[in-house]
Amino acid sequence: MTTFIFGEAMLEYHSHGGAGLRYGGDTLNTAIHLARAGHEVAYVTAVGTDPISDALVEAWRAEGIDTRHVLRHPNRSPGIYAIHLDQHGERSFLYWRDRSAAREMFELPEMGAALAKAQTARLVYFSLISLAVVSEGGRDRLLGLAKERKLSAHPTAYDSNFRPALWSNLDTARAVSKEAMEAATIGLPTNTDERDLWDYSENEQAIAARWLSSDQEVVAVKAAEKGCVLGTRGGESPQIIDAERVEVIDSSGAGDAFNGGFLGEWLNGSELVSCVEAGQALARKTLTHQGAIEVR
Repeated sequence: MTTFIFGEAMLEYHSHGGAGLRYGGDTLNTAIHLARAGHEVAYVTAVGTDPISDALVEAWRAEGIDTRHVLRHPNRSPGIYAIHLDQHGERSFLYWRDRSAAREMFELPEMGAALAKAQTARLVYFSLISLAVVSEGGRDRLLGLAKERKLSAHPTAYDSNFRPALWSNLDTARAVSKEAMEAATIGLPTNTDERDLWDYSENEQAIAARWLSSDQEVVAVKAAEKGCVLGTRGGESPQIIDAERVEVIDSSGAGDAFNGGFLGEWLNGSELVSCVEAGQALARKTLTHQGAIEVR
């Protein structure tokens, strides 16, 4: 069965250069990792009707992604982002997304069919960025999908990928993320995002416990070189799974890669520790090459 992933995909400009069409976005990166691992993935977003949008859709189709629910906006085009790397491989971003087609994807008439298909999909995945870029009505529809799926025992994964610039105020971001936490069943937060969002000086075990108290079945708190804290509802105290250190070339997309590795093994029916280890392995690989997605 297919995994449905909702989010915004963008054109990418990277400071290290590189020829050809480049693209990215947190949920798209995860979709590509899952597709490359052999999983059936449908990506739900919106692009324009221009030739660059056509090229993006064709590139995603070539990756093995089901693009039937990549919607076309008649008056908008894909957003653009630029990545700058410092000497340690840490990245900073600039965005041009005010006219992004994805901002209005839930207002397009074809979205109803995508939501209907996603209702009984094997898995649905989205992030706080997915919720940030769409309209308030779009947020309600995506969160409504997750809530309906939870009532019918269909799993939804959520990453609280927090970008302050996407929110008009912190209170709204907190309220939306809390609602998403309560609607989802698999939590994939990052420690720094959670601290920035909630202004708590929590350790990773406390973050895991807070997510589990929001009715998550599983939570994996990503903590970079500190490893990952894995917790389950009704299980023992959250456990730390150490990470192997690598020389970082580019940290872009490491969290997205972890999510792809984790969810891929979860879809395979693997034990949760194996899911974490698969996520860490894919994140390590991503840290050692330029860009969020390895060029093939």
